[in-house]
Amino acid sequence: MMANDIRVCDKCKHMKMKTIVPKLQKLVPDAEIRVGCKSYCGPCARYAFIFVNGRYVKAATEDEAIEKALPYIKKKK
Repeated sequence: MMANDIRVCDKCKHMKMKTIVPKLQKLVPDAEIRVGCKSYCGPCARYAFIFVNGRYVKAATEDEAIEKALPYIKKKK
């Protein structure tokens, strides 16, 4: 089974890499978490967002974005 592919933007004004990356690592230890611009600047300027396994998930805060991303995270069998 492929590991989870999670990406976050370090230019996003609604998330802090110091907090979002450790939260994601704790939640999904097997994930490959990549940090960098996702060329999603319109929504990125207005929302916190996470790109998880091919889907963009956006919310008002990084914690809400993590909550919304949970259904798209692949669970180990």
